Amino acid sequence: MHWEFWPMWLVYLPISLYYIYLSFKAKSFFFFSAANPSIETGGMFFESKFSVLQLLPKAYYPTTVYIPTDAPIATVMSQLANNNISFPIIIKPNRGERGWRVQKIDTQQALAAYLLTNRIDTIIQPFINYSHEFSVFYYRHPTSATGSISSVTKKELLHVIGDGKSTLAELISKNHRAFLQSKTLQEQFQSDWNTVIPLNEHKLLVPYGNHARGATFIDVTAQYQYKVLEVFDAIAKAIPDFYYGRFDVKCESEASLYTGVGLQIVELNGAGAEPAHIYDPNFKFWKAQRVLYQHYKIMYQIARYNHANSNIPFLSYRMFRQLRKQERQYKKVANG
Repeated sequence: MHWEFWPMWLVYLPISLYYIYLSFKAKSFFFFSAANPSIETGGMFFESKFSVLQLLPKAYYPTTVYIPTDAPIATVMSQLANNNISFPIIIKPNRGERGWRVQKIDTQQALAAYLLTNRIDTIIQPFINYSHEFSVFYYRHPTSATGSISSVTKKELLHVIGDGKSTLAELISKNHRAFLQSKTLQEQFQSDWNTVIPLNEHKLLVPYGNHARGATFIDVTAQYQYKVLEVFDAIAKAIPDFYYGRFDVKCESEASLYTGVGLQIVELNGAGAEPAHIYDPNFKFWKAQRVLYQHYKIMYQIARYNHANSNIPFLSYRMFRQLRKQERQYKKVANG
């Protein structure tokens, strides 16, 4: 099995030694919080997705509605109507990562069913039906006039192609990425599970580009690194106190990535973001470690500067423990 499917603790084991070294230099294990002062924990963990999106220029992200815990379906439908959001929609927890509990919903009945078992706050966005998905990693030292792009990743959504003989279940079992998602996919495609998929028909299984949900990540950094800088530098500079993170975007065309026209940011991840191109199936493990090393070094330099020159405090141990406790409780409640 390629290393991209290894447990995260194992992937991060080598680089964790370097992180410990940086923490001793910073005199804090939580120096990351000063990398992006305007985002909770600097965007390392448990930050509010809704709050982060509100920092972006409005032209670049879809209308997003915050849904508090236990909101009745009538209230939610009223909020959607007031914001001109129609089905299909994307609903996701307000806090969480790696595609956790993200779902595309096509009808009011399906939304009501989701809310019936939901126990945490969520956000809803219209489903952006653009055919291209990318991740763009951006950073800028506070003393620099211009930022840099260190990673551009194209996302290929999880799908299977029919051969005119095999059922959907059989096609999924032959696809190693889809097979890892088979339990969830069987629940979603119950009615089609034993249906033969026609020859050459593309069956989309997961409609968003999340690696943890089976998407293939393709490294296109060399192709787009400099083309996209102007657009993303302008966007990033419009975000208060943002210096380091990854934009997850959907585009009308690949050209949208560097023109900014037909580009929508569906999520912005801060200090906890990964340069997604390392998960390209052709990327070697130790090369990925070098990339992570470079990014940790950059994050450290930004955080130390903000701490020393802008009086941005590092997250305290007490607050870290409190937030981790809240995060565990949040997931416990969500998972019932």
